[in-house]
Amino acid sequence: MIFLSEWIKACNLEQVKESQLFGFTINDTKILLANLKGKIHATDLICTHANADLSTGFLSEEGVRCPLHLSVFNLENGEPQNLPAETPLKVYNVKIDNNEVYVEV
Repeated sequence: MIFLSEWIKACNLEQVKESQLFGFTINDTKILLANLKGKIHATDLICTHANADLSTGFLSEEGVRCPLHLSVFNLENGEPQNLPAETPLKVYNVKIDNNEVYVEV
């Protein structure tokens, strides 16, 4: 089975300022954008532990911290850094073109 991916426009770059989180939904896929030190990362928006919206969480050098049970997820690989979360977030490719953020879904 072949899965085709496509690049979708997520937002304007200024909507994800440094140290901020931005969540959006496209075709039933919920995605979190995080601007950590000027680099845009994209992961699943919903925590794998308890369905919390990570855009209401906390961003730090360690990653994004879930607002519900405080698990931290690495933005590079989606791996949880502490319990209670054990399942990684899906990570998406990101590109910037003409101040627009695109995510490969």
